[in-house]
Amino acid sequence: MRASLPVPAPAYRGRFAPSPTGPLHFGSLLAALGSYLDAYTHGGEWLLRIEDVDAPRNVPGAADDILRCLEAFGFEWNGPVLWQSHRLDAYRAALDALRQAGLAYPCACSRREIADSALPAIDGGFAYPGTCRARALPPASIRAWRLRVDDRLTSFADRLQGELSQQLERDVGDFVLLRADGQFAYQLAVVVDDAAQGITDVVRGADLIDSTPRQIRLQHCLGQPNPRYAHLPVATNAAGEKLSKQTRAPALDAAHAGASLVRALAFLGQSPPPELAAAALADIWQWARAHWDFARVPRQRGLSVSF
Repeated sequence: MRASLPVPAPAYRGRFAPSPTGPLHFGSLLAALGSYLDAYTHGGEWLLRIEDVDAPRNVPGAADDILRCLEAFGFEWNGPVLWQSHRLDAYRAALDALRQAGLAYPCACSRREIADSALPAIDGGFAYPGTCRARALPPASIRAWRLRVDDRLTSFADRLQGELSQQLERDVGDFVLLRADGQFAYQLAVVVDDAAQGITDVVRGADLIDSTPRQIRLQHCLGQPNPRYAHLPVATNAAGEKLSKQTRAPALDAAHAGASLVRALAFLGQSPPPELAAAALADIWQWARAHWDFARVPRQRGLSVSF
């Protein structure tokens, strides 16, 4: 009997990874559409991940609403949906590996102690100064686990934003892997999941660009490959605030899916013809797949949009 040959993995595998903290909005649509069309034009796969690892922030029923919304807008993804809440053992194993390698250490500092002794961080928080790096902490006092960083530059070439660097020790500090409330941090979960899903390309909003050097450092520490990154402009309101659940961005309405898709295509620089807004959903997708041109996506990190 002839042995079957292994099926090669696709050269491109992208993903969309919403958090179920509320309904999808126009900003979510931009990330979904840009990542999907980039995967499609590369002949790759587009995976869907529900990033529900932060249990206290999850809104009951939001994940199902997200899936129904994506389906109503005509999105199609490859394979089953990956749920972070089902992968806690994988995150725990990654943390254990970092601990055994001496790259992660326990921290007993409270938020107040960090605020009193730290400098401002690049993401608006505080750069942890390494207070607990050399402490011998009794187990009862451990509040969190952190990754040990240094003053080396962590650099990457963003396909849209260009060459970017961070000095993690100065700009972020030793960042959290396991929080004081027992929840695994986003940075650890997303790195473990991208590797497990074989993600080659991450196309997402520029609001996450400052997280990328932390994720690249974790990838190096865990011996994982680095995906290619492209950070799309995010939609902002009249006050310059990113559209989000916190800024009361209106939820996507499936009854106006076609018009919203056309508006998203225009925001991403694709210049859809005005009459496309009145076309059938299938025709809008056909146009989008045929005309997507990554080179036309604006390089700005944020662009204003009104409703």
